[in-house]
Amino acid sequence: MFQRATRLSVRLVERYLPDAYVFVLIFTALAAIAAFTIEQTPPLELIRYWGTGFWELLGFSMQMLLVLVTGFILAKTPPVKRGMTWMASRCRTPKNAIVVVTLVAMAANWINWGFGLVIGALFAREVARFVKVDYRLLVASAYSGFVIWHGGLSGSIPLTIATEGHFMQEAIGVIPASDTIFAPFNLLIIALLVIAIPLINRAMTPPDQDAVLFDPPEDPEPPAPAQDQSPAERLEHGWILSVAVGVAGLVFLADHFIAGGGLNLNIVNYGFLMLGIVLHRTPARLLAALQEAIKGGAGIVIQFPFYAGIMAILVGSGLATTLSAWFASIASAQTLPVLTFLSAGLLNMFVPSGGGQWAVQAPVMIPAAQALGADLPRVVMAVAWGDAWTSMLQPFFALPLLAIAGLKIKDIMGYCLMVLFAAGVIIGLVFLLF
Repeated sequence: MFQRATRLSVRLVERYLPDAYVFVLIFTALAAIAAFTIEQTPPLELIRYWGTGFWELLGFSMQMLLVLVTGFILAKTPPVKRGMTWMASRCRTPKNAIVVVTLVAMAANWINWGFGLVIGALFAREVARFVKVDYRLLVASAYSGFVIWHGGLSGSIPLTIATEGHFMQEAIGVIPASDTIFAPFNLLIIALLVIAIPLINRAMTPPDQDAVLFDPPEDPEPPAPAQDQSPAERLEHGWILSVAVGVAGLVFLADHFIAGGGLNLNIVNYGFLMLGIVLHRTPARLLAALQEAIKGGAGIVIQFPFYAGIMAILVGSGLATTLSAWFASIASAQTLPVLTFLSAGLLNMFVPSGGGQWAVQAPVMIPAAQALGADLPRVVMAVAWGDAWTSMLQPFFALPLLAIAGLKIKDIMGYCLMVLFAAGVIIGLVFLLF
């Protein structure tokens, strides 16, 4: 029965789900129609919200592009490639490969979501060299690890409220990570997902005759220096200058962590780049890897501004606040966390940014929690988990992973829908019952 449900999900998605770019155009229209219908926002005002907000995610777009580029550069260095090859060669069967890729991706995403997206995709590509396994499911398994990111060490909402000076401090104070990320209910969710999702992905493994295989192309040979080098070519193929700069960058990184600094997207990208510079040794080798990496970045560059425009429509029109307030109005102290989780999952389809979603929902959900006497850390983490949960359906964060894997969103979404349903039940029940 499970296999039949998976095949149906895959067939429906392959037939009816458009390219991710068309997907974001549809969501733009849906956001505008909903704001016009529910909030009665005039069309010209909606266009103004959309156009004004269109470029609000430029900084984040560049960060995401660098997640793709720097992660790819690092993965192409000889030591990292040998390490991934060694791990991938230990996968013996298709089902074993699916479980290992899922667990590696979940572990990496728990540490840092940007790190997890890159490592999961690159490891899936490497495993495909050694095991004849459905490549679509393999990449979907890598992306399924992303579902736990907001309950992990890089969760933007719990880290925000644990920092002095956050915008809700007057209402809730500073809530330490021990009450959110390391709270028993949050660790229980992660434990259940770490058990369930690899088993779900394993159960979706198709028979050998139905598997779609992928043989990643062999990596091109690094550029060789010419026999009679000019001074410029000697600099390009020399290692001293490049390694010196990379080592200086790693010294800064060590000093950052010694001083108590944490992981964030900039630090992850910085670390990937500096390690890549050192391990590639020469500028010529690094630039060759860069040329290969940048080819997959088109989707990020063109689509992220549209999501910024969608967020501006929902926030500017007040629709996001209205939706959150409706969920809060039907809640009790016991049901508020699970209803907050569901509302956050719905909003994540249109506002796929943890920080942006918290800014919208916190002014509604926190007063509701205080009025009902609900547990504040659980309500906060309900927003975080809702944001992560429907990423299994929302292609926003899948774009860098898909670029590395060389697939389209419809190739993996049929499998991700099965993870979406299972994860939603698990997380919802914990918030409702625990």
